[in-house]
Amino acid sequence: MNIQIVAVGKLKEKYLVQGIEEYMKRLGPYAKVSITELADEKAPESMSAAEEQQVKEREGERILAALKPDAYVIAMAIEGEMWTSEQLAAKLQELATYGRSHVAFVIGGSLGLSSAVMRRSDAKLSFGRITYPHQLLRLVLTEQVYRAFKIMRGEPYHR
Repeated sequence: MNIQIVAVGKLKEKYLVQGIEEYMKRLGPYAKVSITELADEKAPESMSAAEEQQVKEREGERILAALKPDAYVIAMAIEGEMWTSEQLAAKLQELATYGRSHVAFVIGGSLGLSSAVMRRSDAKLSFGRITYPHQLLRLVLTEQVYRAFKIMRGEPYHR
């Protein structure tokens, strides 16, 4: 299975980079996992709703360009469905079983995802109704993908 994490924004914090590197290393035996890091739009602190929309649209264009046409796209969105780790594992297993071998998780920038990206998404996943910094969400997502593969294989880790 090929897993792509498409994320807006550059990771700056060393502890996040190290955590993600650790889970990427652990994922090696299970799947081909890649992270596509896209530039975020430079934006002033205070913006009008129209300016915020333009920022999301420009970031959305970059996200859509990074996605493969045959990818099953899961948007990380606060308004998405909340799955358990077992449900995420079951979804990845189902996709692999039915020939959807390329799965892309999408993490937007600080303003979220554009409507075009949301329309392109096959599923919307939320890790809760609280707001995470998008850089931290990347680490949590990477860990959850690793956990999902451990669950699928029936290997110890998930408790």
